[in-house]
Amino acid sequence: MPKPIPATVTAPDTAPDRVTAAPPAPAKQRDAYFDNAKYAAIVLVAVGHAWEPLRDGSRSVSALYMLVYAFHMPAFIVVSGYFSRGFDGRPKHLKRLVTGLVVPYVVFETAYTLFTRWTDQEPDRPISLLDPLYLTWFLAALFLWRLTTPLWQRVRLPVPLALGVAMLATLSPSIGNDLDLQRILQFLPYFVLGLSLKPEHVRLVRRRAVRIAAVPVFAGALVVAYWAVPRMTGSWFYHRDSAEELGAPGWYGVVMTPVLFGCSLLLVACFLAWVPGRRMWCTVLGAGTLYGYLLHGFVAQGSKYFGWYDPAWIHRPLGAVVVTVVAAGVVTLLCTPPVRRVLRFVVEPELRWIFRRDAAEPARQRAALRG
Repeated sequence: MPKPIPATVTAPDTAPDRVTAAPPAPAKQRDAYFDNAKYAAIVLVAVGHAWEPLRDGSRSVSALYMLVYAFHMPAFIVVSGYFSRGFDGRPKHLKRLVTGLVVPYVVFETAYTLFTRWTDQEPDRPISLLDPLYLTWFLAALFLWRLTTPLWQRVRLPVPLALGVAMLATLSPSIGNDLDLQRILQFLPYFVLGLSLKPEHVRLVRRRAVRIAAVPVFAGALVVAYWAVPRMTGSWFYHRDSAEELGAPGWYGVVMTPVLFGCSLLLVACFLAWVPGRRMWCTVLGAGTLYGYLLHGFVAQGSKYFGWYDPAWIHRPLGAVVVTVVAAGVVTLLCTPPVRRVLRFVVEPELRWIFRRDAAEPARQRAALRG
C-alpha cells in the first residue's frame, strides 16, 4: 500500500528555560500546492455551472464549457484519490466517512430536494436518498470509492482494472439511477489513479518544462473543442449515461471511455502543472472546497428561477465575462473560514455521541503524550 506523504510539521518549543509537563503535539501544516489546486478546481466547477445557460447560441462558450468539463471533475477526483491513500478501514476512518460524507449527503440531498420543489415548482418531488440530486452524487461516490480503497491498493494493475469496469458500465443502461452508480463507475478510474500516484509523480508535472508545454496543449484542446461543439455531445464528459442512452451503439462507450480518460488525464496534468506551490491569498480556501461545492448549487439553481439569465446582454461576450467573474466570486466566498465556521455542524459534524468510545484510545493518547 502506498505510504502517505509525510506532513510538514512544526518543531515543538524546546527552549531550556521553559518547562512543560509534556511537549505539545507537532502541528501539521497543510500542503499549499494541493490547497491551491482544490481551490482552482472548485472555481472551474462553479464557472462551468454558470456557463451552462449561456451555451445556446454561443459556440465559443460551448467550447469553453466542453474544455472545462473535460478535466475539472477528473482533477478534483484525482486529488481526492491521492488524499485517500491512507484509508485502511480503521475506526477513525470509518467515523470520518459518516461525519464527512454520509451526514452531509443526507442533509444536502434533503435540502436540494426541497429547494428544487420550490424553484422548479414540483411540490410532489419525493426525497430519495437513493437518487442523488444535482451535486450530491459526489458525496455518494466518494463514500463508495473510499470503502473500496483497500481493495484497489492490493490488486495488480488497479488503473487498467478500474478502466475496464468503467468501459463495461457504458454497456449497461440497466444499471439505473440508484446512488448514480453509472457515474460512480465511469469516474472510478480517476480516483484509482489518484490512489496510485506518489509524490514523485506529482513533482514530474510541476516541472518548468511541463508548465511550458501545457500552454500549446490547452490551446490545441480549445481548438478541438470548438471544432467538436456541433459534431458531438458534451454529455460524454458527464459520465452519467451509458452509450445507448446517449444514442450511440454500445461499442462506442468501450472506445470512448479510454479515449476520454487519456484526454482528460493530459489536461489534468497540464492543469496541475499551472497550480502554484507557494502560499497565496487563496490557499486557505482550499480547506473549504467542499463547502463551496455543496453550497454554490443553490445559487446556480436559484439564478434560473429568479431570471438572472433573462437580460439579452447576459448572452453577449461581456455578459459571459460578468457571469464568469460572479461565479468565481460566489464560490470563493462560500469557501471562506467564516462560512465554514457557521456551517461546520452540517458539513463536518463531529457527532461523538453516535460512536462507541475506543477502549484503546486513552492508552494511545497517554503514549503520545509520553513520546
